[in-house]
Amino acid sequence: MMRVEAIDLFYGAAQALRGVSVTAGPGEVSCVLGRNGVGKTSLLRAIAGHQPVAAGTISLDETVLDGMKPHERARRGIAYVPQGREIFPFLTVRENLETGFAPLARADRSIPEEVFGLFPVLRDMLRRRGGDLSGGQQQQLAIGRALVTRPKVLIMDEPTEGIQPSIIKDIGRAISYLRDRGDMAIILVEQYFDFARDLADRFAVMDRGEVVLSGTRDDLDETEIRRHLTV
Repeated sequence: MMRVEAIDLFYGAAQALRGVSVTAGPGEVSCVLGRNGVGKTSLLRAIAGHQPVAAGTISLDETVLDGMKPHERARRGIAYVPQGREIFPFLTVRENLETGFAPLARADRSIPEEVFGLFPVLRDMLRRRGGDLSGGQQQQLAIGRALVTRPKVLIMDEPTEGIQPSIIKDIGRAISYLRDRGDMAIILVEQYFDFARDLADRFAVMDRGEVVLSGTRDDLDETEIRRHLTV
């Protein structure tokens, strides 16, 4: 179980997160929704260890992660797919995937066949440079790279941003498959409500650095959620 409990986060004097709590269990998708600038990315950066929290606790399977560096959290099983993908444009697709070996024991350093099952285009483009792929293909590569680490928790920051509809469907099917496998918790930051609604088991809606609505898929009022997503 991934637990984020009442965390505060600051950038200098500016407070980005105020008492934010989110949970995600194996076999669940927890979706964090909200407009631009409300703290969604800051939340994921805190979970991944890229930004320290000032208060509260982040834990995985009862192990408190506070103070752990990003590579230490990766070894614990947290994989981060950042907004903008951040693949290596001058490395090949294979080399990009192999960067996911870093947190793994030497015996585990292989690309799971599952990655190519979810995203067949990656097998076809193993020798192409990452920068030559389309935006949607790069997003698939970024998710594939995260899966190479065999994560317990997969956190994704707006994977549908700027992606063509056909690849959005592929990404949605991949997330559904990973959830249904039952051994991975998924935290998904998203602005595209219809995509989130179809996938999420839990929701947290953020506004001005706080969670203003939360619950299971059955608990939340779609009209109320959309009110917090409109500008």
